[in-house]
Amino acid sequence: MQKHWWQETTVYQVYPRSFKDSNGDGIGDLQGVISKLDYLQNLGIGAIWLSPVYRSPNDDNGYDISDYEDIMQEFGTMADMDKLIAEAKKRNIRIVMDLVVNHTSDEHKWFIEAKKGKDNPYRDYYIWRDPKDGGVPNDLKSSFSGSAWQYDEKSGQYYLHLFSKKQPDLNWENPKVRQAVYDMMNFWIDKGIGGFRMDVIDLIGKQPDKEITGNGPKLHEYLHEMNRATFGKKDMLTVGETWGATPEIAKMYSDPKREELAMVFQFEHSELDQQPGKQKWDLLPLNVGKLKAVLAKWQTELGNEGWNSLFWNNHDLPRIVSRWGNDKEYRVESAKMFAILLHMMKGTPYIYQGEEIGMTNKPIADISEVEDIESRNMYHERLEAGYKKADIIKSINTKGRDNARTPIQWDESENGGFTTGTPWLAVNPNYKQINVKDALADKNSVFYTYQKLVQLRKDNPIMIWGDFKLLDTPDTIFAYERSYQGQTWLIVNNFSNDKQTVSFDEKVGETIIQNYDHAIKDVSKLELSPWESFVVKVED
Repeated sequence: MQKHWWQETTVYQVYPRSFKDSNGDGIGDLQGVISKLDYLQNLGIGAIWLSPVYRSPNDDNGYDISDYEDIMQEFGTMADMDKLIAEAKKRNIRIVMDLVVNHTSDEHKWFIEAKKGKDNPYRDYYIWRDPKDGGVPNDLKSSFSGSAWQYDEKSGQYYLHLFSKKQPDLNWENPKVRQAVYDMMNFWIDKGIGGFRMDVIDLIGKQPDKEITGNGPKLHEYLHEMNRATFGKKDMLTVGETWGATPEIAKMYSDPKREELAMVFQFEHSELDQQPGKQKWDLLPLNVGKLKAVLAKWQTELGNEGWNSLFWNNHDLPRIVSRWGNDKEYRVESAKMFAILLHMMKGTPYIYQGEEIGMTNKPIADISEVEDIESRNMYHERLEAGYKKADIIKSINTKGRDNARTPIQWDESENGGFTTGTPWLAVNPNYKQINVKDALADKNSVFYTYQKLVQLRKDNPIMIWGDFKLLDTPDTIFAYERSYQGQTWLIVNNFSNDKQTVSFDEKVGETIIQNYDHAIKDVSKLELSPWESFVVKVED
């Protein structure tokens, strides 16, 4: 198997709106990101996945793009973008752009033209259908609630939007659309970026008349064509967001022989705390046994025919230490446990901004505190359906996307040092206890566990190429081995607030990393502290 830089590196996701504000308008920006590159270099990461910074009316926080070759005014200018790419490169950090090509903004010039009439040359860039029985063409639903069809009075037709009505879906069956997308991708590749994270890429093969959205029959044909027309001959990180992927489907995306993508984000593990067949808001306690089974499946079934991404958090998911850890008594211990558990697995790890200092969810008391369009729509829909307000707020506090989007807590000054103005989204009030400045000053902080894990990956091929074996342990103990070229590491994690007893047959030597400060010499009978995590070398 050919080796690539993106298999050996650690990626850091920057959600620019909440990262660092350089001009006091309350919104993070590109100059803010540039000002913190030394911090990211210190962490050791090799690539930044930059959430969308393109020109956008911001209906869905930049995932509604009105011009792919311009920068959102709030974030800066193309000159700032060029500087970010250049300054990151000086620090051996590549910029991975967020590619949003399932849909555009309704303010994109293509859609403005398309709305002018059925004969417009851009009409077929989008998906239009006549009314059926005086109403919507079919029952397709938007991910943001309600029908996925929006009526256009002028032409008497409906257009498709699988997300907000301000995000009309592109018609990938039109070869002109595909070529326009490839030209835009090459514009960015020529600027020297390191790759693309591809938003809801599994939807571009949709066949709306058959009500097929994800994994449509032509999806892989389009991705292969994209590969050949853009990044295929370059060593770039390309990762597809694929909510419906199984290991078999993931191999189709990421088997090098197929010439599609480098890897996918799959979300099977992230759906384990919702009721089966229901929405993410319908909560269920996490079953750690099921989590072990799902993660182990993805570790073993891809084999060498695909590549895995490793993540707990992103801009759409609540913070892991609050979601499945203990963000009160054992915040530091559980944050470190999640880091060690994930980074020791096979695949490319992704750190979401603030994860490296153990940032937590920010509970709200009222819907007026919520920015996220998805949470707001769900609130009003469920209120109308008779749900109790307290239950809806509980769901938002557990799963709402604003949890991940609160500004980064840089220090204990006002607004956590994020802005001198009024932040676009309220800073978590715990910024005086949890911030980057304090984390850097404390050698036992969560930050230094992440920094060490990033360095261990650079120094130890076993972390990248080693085989994975899940060990049979009680449900709340998540233990596995990685083995490579005659060397084996044992990774043990106590996924609970309680002390746990467990035993292993292995003889162990050097401790690689741990989140408690005590010697691990004998694993034949272990009493693990709450959220304890360690990695040790196995002796012959």
